Amino acid sequence: MAEPHDLTALEQAAAIARGELSSVELVEHHLRRIDALGDTVGAFVTVTAERALAAARAADAVPAARRGPLHGVPTAIKDLTLTAGVRTTFGSAAFADFVPPVDADVVRFMAAAGLVSLGKTTTSELGCSLYSEGLVAPPARNPWDLAYTAGGSSGGAAAAVAAGLVPVAQGSDGGGSLRIPASLCGLVGYKPSRGLVSGGPLGFGAFGLPTNGPIGRTVADVAALLDVLGQPVPGEPYLPPAAPAGGHLAAARAAAPGRLRIGRFTTPMLADTPVHPDCVAAVDRAAALLTAAGHEVVEVPPPLGPRAWPLFETVWYVLALAPVPPDREGDLLPLTRHLRARGAAVGAATLMTTLGELQSLVRLGARRTAGCDLLLCPTLAAPQAPVGWFTEGEPAEDFDRQRRFSPYCAIFNLTGEPSVSLPVGRTAAGLPVGALLTGRYGEDARLLATAAQVEHASDGWDHHPAIWRAVDSANVNTSGVGRPVS
Repeated sequence: MAEPHDLTALEQAAAIARGELSSVELVEHHLRRIDALGDTVGAFVTVTAERALAAARAADAVPAARRGPLHGVPTAIKDLTLTAGVRTTFGSAAFADFVPPVDADVVRFMAAAGLVSLGKTTTSELGCSLYSEGLVAPPARNPWDLAYTAGGSSGGAAAAVAAGLVPVAQGSDGGGSLRIPASLCGLVGYKPSRGLVSGGPLGFGAFGLPTNGPIGRTVADVAALLDVLGQPVPGEPYLPPAAPAGGHLAAARAAAPGRLRIGRFTTPMLADTPVHPDCVAAVDRAAALLTAAGHEVVEVPPPLGPRAWPLFETVWYVLALAPVPPDREGDLLPLTRHLRARGAAVGAATLMTTLGELQSLVRLGARRTAGCDLLLCPTLAAPQAPVGWFTEGEPAEDFDRQRRFSPYCAIFNLTGEPSVSLPVGRTAAGLPVGALLTGRYGEDARLLATAAQVEHASDGWDHHPAIWRAVDSANVNTSGVGRPVS
């Protein structure tokens, strides 16, 4: 049985272009799946069905000559991202009824490209943690095994894509928030180079750590959405790198990065912690695929070590100080209150000194790995974590568990380099395990081309959990999509 959600995002757009499916049919199909599975996997805080159907009708009316590669495709927006007229809770009960008056730049870009948002995906409170378990929505669960977390802070986006509720989604990544959920849920999670994607219209750049980015099932889908998101905006605090000729999708489709020198390491960077054998095995498999593709894979020391943790920790405390109405502080989760209390104690002189020390470490790390075109390491130190595991103890213990679970990703938020988690591994129980591939600053096209090369060498990795088939879908037309395949 071929179903519309079996198609990748680019395949769905191609089906629309050929007249085999309409955007309305695709949106209706995915809304049925959200209605059946959305709460089960904790994917959505808010579903905007009527707005989505109206947008789909408008997309179907656009002349073919004005349609881009993802025109008419269903998607979703992370609930940290401003959406005009649609509530944005930032994952917090303190903002349960907040409705922004403006769209984030990336939301405007997605709408202009003909993508149709079905709603807002679950996130951690204020984006503070690497799991998505708050008070405004069910916890984001891994569709491969509902006992496990889908991660965070883009956990709902990952749950939605991995369960076939949307083919591709927008998220953001300030310390691994796209790559961690991607590793857990068997997806491609991409953190772009600093400055490539706008964080506007609000905000101050947050020291360059967070960035918007895509999450999807294939490298090509992720590259296509990156082309939509990565448009220059005047006034951004970081100068964007030059756009590649033909765009990132063209680079992913070509999958021809040239012969590269790739530095491999498995030593954790933010914590002295054991690394699970399944995470090392995922790196070994990625290294073997890269070597078979003609690249040179060499052992290197990690660019940074645990010395960076107290500095990153201080900055993260300060980032937790997002404006919250004073009368709603009591609605915040214990972890958020803990982080904010620590952030409030950081003086301006300490913050400036911390940022300077971090930049010095980044420079040293860049010199240490200067001979490498890409870096390869685990995405996480453990393959999975149960829902509720991080919150079993006090907030300080919660935060330390997060550091030990994810001691790799945040370093590349510090450096600003592009970084992608690729679903190359599996546990003995068949759960996904990611490996992290990171490129030089501004060389997103090369990183995506290499990621696509690994994908092809793996014979693809668009595999699905059992929940993928848990919902019967009505036959939408006679094109063969949604009907038995003979």
